[in-house]
Amino acid sequence: MPKFSIIVPVFNRPSEVDELLQSLTKQTFKDFEVLIVEDGSTLRCHQIVESYQSKLSIRYFFKDNSGQGFSRNYGFERAGGEWLVVFDSDCLIPPEYFKAVNDHLASHKLDAYGGPDRAAKDFTLVQKAISYSMTSFFTTGGIRGGKKHVGAFHPRSFNMGIRKEVFEKTGGYILPKKGEDIEFSIRIIENGFETGLIPDAYVYHKRRTNFIQFFKQLHFFGTARINVFRFYQRELKLVHFFPSIFLLGLLTSSFLYFTYPSIGKTILFAYGIYSAILLLDAVIKTRNIFVAILAVVASFVQLVAYGLGLMKEGFTYLLRG
Repeated sequence: MPKFSIIVPVFNRPSEVDELLQSLTKQTFKDFEVLIVEDGSTLRCHQIVESYQSKLSIRYFFKDNSGQGFSRNYGFERAGGEWLVVFDSDCLIPPEYFKAVNDHLASHKLDAYGGPDRAAKDFTLVQKAISYSMTSFFTTGGIRGGKKHVGAFHPRSFNMGIRKEVFEKTGGYILPKKGEDIEFSIRIIENGFETGLIPDAYVYHKRRTNFIQFFKQLHFFGTARINVFRFYQRELKLVHFFPSIFLLGLLTSSFLYFTYPSIGKTILFAYGIYSAILLLDAVIKTRNIFVAILAVVASFVQLVAYGLGLMKEGFTYLLRG
């Protein structure tokens, strides 16, 4: 029985699966198996998986489309490892990842863990900018920036692991998508399991390659927060409204600029200060002025898209009672 079973749900991303599997061949700790779960893709990756049969302990499954949450359950049911590890298909895994996890688990009693994400050196400028915006304190990036979590730690499914007993007791994901990992993490904690962050268990998360794709992804994340709210109302907190307030403020200032110029200019000046803070922080973090400029754009895209998604889904929820 392997120590770790890696479950990767896939939908029409063969090239990304190839890069992910290539990174797994370089692991220094090799006691793991890989399960690729093709979630009803029309662009399948079975031939790519076959090319790694001699390099990895790997299995391929094809199933009807049901969403990433249920596809992970499908993999959990067929996994043989002590630990069930979930990655998104657009992640690259550093060579020391599983060694870091194994060493940490040897000295810490955990039932579920998560790790942060980083930008790899060969990422495009836009990908590095998006990585900054998704990990920055100034965009409510939180744990994705590798910071310690206040209170019980909530792992996210782009990079998390659970003991098999956790799946057996909780039943895994109950949502197919839209905040499925948030809901699952809450239920893991409510069942009395110990969760924790492993700072050195980071992955390189490619996310999206352009701002249009990034906008769509973050809009989806905004709607997902309301979906989680349907199950756990306490999980909709003040910080989650910041992107919506940001968007409304931006729209209001633009309107006031033409109707009440002095007020509009004052609000826009505040946004200018915020942009300057983002730029300075991004320069310090990325050490690249071009990435920093794009990071400001990415941060605005992130907040506007998330805020719009949250408001849209929130109004729909209210209208439906």
